[in-house]
Formats: sequence, C-alpha cells, structure tokens
Amino acid sequence: MEDKKKWDLISIASIPLVMTLGNSMLIPVLPVIEKKLAISSFQSSLIITVYSIIAIVLIPIAGYLSDKFGRKKIIIPSLIITAVGGLVSGLSAMLLDNSYYLILLGRFIQGIGASGTFPVVLPLIGDMYKDDRKVSTSLGLIETSNTFGKVLSPIIGAALALIVWYVPLLAIPVFSFASLLLVFFLLKAPEQQEEPIPFGKFIASIKAIFAEKGRWLYAIFAIGCILMYVLFGVLFHLSTLLEETYKLTGLLKGLVLAIPLLALSIASYITGKNIGQSKPLMKWLTFSSCLLLSCSVFAISFSEQIYLLIGGLVFGGIGIGVCLPCLDTFITGGIEKEQRGTVSSIYSSMRFIGVALGPPLFAIIIKSSHQILFLSTAAVCVVASILALIAIRPKNHEKQAE
Repeated sequence: MEDKKKWDLISIASIPLVMTLGNSMLIPVLPVIEKKLAISSFQSSLIITVYSIIAIVLIPIAGYLSDKFGRKKIIIPSLIITAVGGLVSGLSAMLLDNSYYLILLGRFIQGIGASGTFPVVLPLIGDMYKDDRKVSTSLGLIETSNTFGKVLSPIIGAALALIVWYVPLLAIPVFSFASLLLVFFLLKAPEQQEEPIPFGKFIASIKAIFAEKGRWLYAIFAIGCILMYVLFGVLFHLSTLLEETYKLTGLLKGLVLAIPLLALSIASYITGKNIGQSKPLMKWLTFSSCLLLSCSVFAISFSEQIYLLIGGLVFGGIGIGVCLPCLDTFITGGIEKEQRGTVSSIYSSMRFIGVALGPPLFAIIIKSSHQILFLSTAAVCVVASILALIAIRPKNHEKQAE
C-alpha cells in the first residue's frame, strides 16, 4: 500500500464497514423487535428488505452521477442521508409505541443514502490505481472491511440491544457521522481529467459495453446476487433458530453468528491480497468457491444439529469470502473509467437484490421444512457455479482498462 494513499484507503474502508453495521447489526435484534412491536417474522424481515429495495433502484443513478460529478461529491451527501434515516428509525422506536411503519420509513431513507456509498467505493478504487495488483489488493481490503463489519455486526447489535432494544437503530447515525468525518478530511479523490461525456453518448457506450462484454458481466451480476441472497438469508434464519430452538440470546448469540462471518472475512482478505492480475485464476477461484458453498449448504440440509449447521456455514463463508474479491476485480478491471461507476453500480444493485430477497424468502420457505430450504438454496448455489464455469471467459477481457 502506498503511504500517501494509506489514509485514503482507511477513509474509504470506513464506508462499507459503516454500511454493513447499519444493516447486518439489526439481524440478531430482529426476533426482539418482533416481540416488542408484536409483528411477524416476515414483517421483521422487511426491516432489512426495505433498505435494500430502494437502494436497488437508486444505485445505478448514483453510479452515473459519480461518473459525471466525482465519487466524493456523491459519497458525502449519501452518508448524511444515511444518518438522517437512522435518526428517523431510532427516535421513532424510542418515542412511540406503534413505531413499526416509521422504522420502515427510516430504513427506506437509509437505503437512499446507501445507494451512493459502498457502490461508489468500487469504481473509486479503480480510479485510484493504474496497477492491477494494487487494485485487487485494495479491493480485497475493502471487501475485508465489508465482511469484518459483518463479523462485528451481530456482536455489536446484540450488545447494544442489551441496553435497550432500539439502541442499535440509534447507533447507525453515530457510525455514519464518524465515516463522514473520515471521508471529508482524509479522502483525496482523483480529480476528473475530462469533461463528462453527454448523457446520450454515455448510454450508447454502456449499451456497447454490454453488447461486447455482456456474457461475463451478466454472470458476475447473477453470482453476486446469489451470494448475498444466501448470506443474508442464512444469517436471518440462523438468528431466529438460535433464539427459538437453542435459546441463545444476547451477546452469546451474536458471537455464534460471528463465527462463519469471521471465516468469510479472513478468506476475503487472503484472496484479495494474493489474486494479483491473473484473470484465469480468478475464474477458477470463483467457480471452486461457489462449488464449495453449494456443497456446504447441501450438507446442512440433512440436519438441524447446531454443530453441523455452524460447521457448514464456516465452509460456506470461506466460499463467499474467496469469491467476492474476484468478482470486484473483474468489474473494476474490465471496464473503462468513464463507465466504471455505472457498471459497478449495476453489480452492486444485483448484490442488494440478493440482500433484499434473502430474509423474506427464507422466512417463507422454512415453513415447508429445513431440508427444502437448504436443498433449494444449494440448487441456487450450483447455478452460480455453472455460470462461473461457462460464462466467465477471461481471455475475452484480459486487456485491462487504462
């Protein structure tokens, strides 16, 4: 890591960390929220989903605006909006008895802010470095920050909820403000060298990119969606299972939830640090990690025994952790700078679709049986493996964007 860019990376890494805390931190608290607000499991899952749905819609717009006006100019107001949404949710929960719909409103506002934060980070890293190895290493650090946030989230969320159940909601604006200060004072984003291209020409260039590179781009979009669907669906289900079946609550439940996420974080860091510039290596790592995830979820389908469940999720977390830096590097390295923000934002939207679908679909499918839930999830993971094998062809985009 270059010394002069160390502080830039620290400020950038705070963004996915905060965004992850703002979402994943609520997962261990959802069963408590259900009881406090007298809502169903499906309704509580919407607290995660509504955040993601609006982000899905606005992320491509944020990506285009970041291409046109600059990354930092989009990230800063987005962090402010995220903090405002957190205040709406937190204060509503604290001051009102029937606060469910106002909590959803606050989460909706947070989703607006989230659309211009982490999705803009990926192209920003691509802008900062010309050397592919530095890009992949930095993206590995960003994904590690993202996944490290997932490790901390259940622990911090459960610990804060021990004070009062709505404290995790109030913590979100605090974390957002901290990231805002880091970005404002430490991030020196690359200046735009040229005038942004006209919108019509820009749209034409995006269409040309998908005409030329659509095969591997669509595959990566789908794989990213599937990984997030599995991750957030499993976390939501595991949180409920630990509380209702195994009577694990509070900090202990948070620590158990953090075990597979820690494996994911370590795998993400090691992969990002070592994949370098080899696109064929990234393809085979993507394929093998999706296959590992498929096998892990398939094994879980045969028993609800806690040790098998956690063990399977550890291997599944490793699979997801290996895959994510590879997907990020494919996107940032294979697209020209002028369109990088928009294309990577579409990829981020697909990831958010997975986040949005996971909790409610898991809540619905589990009503059939544990085995049906995890066999269907394993089948979806197999689809990701097949896409990685047949659709990602590194030779078609080995030449990197300048």
